[in-house]
Amino acid sequence: MRDKTQPNSAEPGDRLIRVGAVVFFVGAVATLVTVAPLFLGTTPFPTYMFILSMFMGVGFLLAGAGVLQSVAAGRRRAREVRS
Repeated sequence: MRDKTQPNSAEPGDRLIRVGAVVFFVGAVATLVTVAPLFLGTTPFPTYMFILSMFMGVGFLLAGAGVLQSVAAGRRRAREVRS
């Protein structure tokens, strides 16, 4: 089966995993920026920064959905090969 797979072929769910990783990274940076004033003793950032911090969880869910989609496609492919 490996000899038939292209090295750069896009599997189902790959795009969702990439988007989830980018959204997670944006949320992680926003979280670091939001928490920094607590340690530095400066004034806290406005509320929208706390909302941007929630992107970390959203990105994790998107990537998880992409992984589940990829697993489902792999199981479908294995079922087709078996029968």
